[in-house]
Amino acid sequence: MSEVGLRGDDPSVERAHAAALRSIAREVIETVEPQDPSEARAGLLSMLRSGRVMALTGAGVSTASGIPDYRGPEGSWRKHRPMTFQEFRHDPAARHRYWARSFVGWRHIDRARPNRAHRTLAQLEAAGKVLGVVTQNVDGLHAAAGSRNLVTLHGDLDKVVCLNCGNVEGRSNLDERLTQANPGYAEAVRLDPATVNPDGDVELPQLWVDRFRMVGCLVCGSVELKPDVVYFGESVPTERKERATAMLADASSLLVLGSSLAVMSGFRFVLDAVREGKPVGIVNAGPTRGDSRARWRWRTDVGAALEDLAASL
Repeated sequence: MSEVGLRGDDPSVERAHAAALRSIAREVIETVEPQDPSEARAGLLSMLRSGRVMALTGAGVSTASGIPDYRGPEGSWRKHRPMTFQEFRHDPAARHRYWARSFVGWRHIDRARPNRAHRTLAQLEAAGKVLGVVTQNVDGLHAAAGSRNLVTLHGDLDKVVCLNCGNVEGRSNLDERLTQANPGYAEAVRLDPATVNPDGDVELPQLWVDRFRMVGCLVCGSVELKPDVVYFGESVPTERKERATAMLADASSLLVLGSSLAVMSGFRFVLDAVREGKPVGIVNAGPTRGDSRARWRWRTDVGAALEDLAASL
């Protein structure tokens, strides 16, 4: 995204934008020796048998549903930088470009369905083994799978909020209005599903961006509409942080699933769990920021691991 729209703005905006860029660019590398898979599996099984496990999930839980992750070996960060909140809020051209691209890409996200990882977590919650789920994902798949004690830390793509008046609109309703304003647009754009990013954003030629027509807020008419999700450079709402913190306080242990823990909004729960003397287990395909603090680390596919663990309880 261009920096042009941010020039001359409040210095605090520039600082927040720079901090967001550093967070986006953070690469998670190996920091500890791999743990024996059988030892890790046994430890994670003991956590689940004890019950009251808080699950913290990331993009790796949804990759089997066709939604790409961000920092994995083939993650979208290698070819696409997500927009910061400061760009979205203060650069109208960048915001228009987002909506043109998201109008096309959101259809792929909307078609995604829960996979075995989502379903198994919901079953473990129903069985009393998992206390609840705090997810960093914005795809709505945990709720669709039946998870009930759920905190969507970074929000949900199925809602849109007006930055001018605060009105909230369902994404499906907005999509209908965008379809009416852009007849034939989505069908005319040839989309490779592999190019869809975790937030539904896709790459589009500038020609298609220029052709896109944005609609305004149903209440005030402003085109300053934003998916109700937390962007890089934006803070997690206090109410969600408090609910997630309360869940961890009530939990016996923390199980991280499919997250590199690169951003502090997720990593802080590992730090808090360790501080409270609660064991931390991690299942992830690659290294995580919390590996050195975890008691058990199983480097494997999340869905397969959860099914295996559930079957052994």
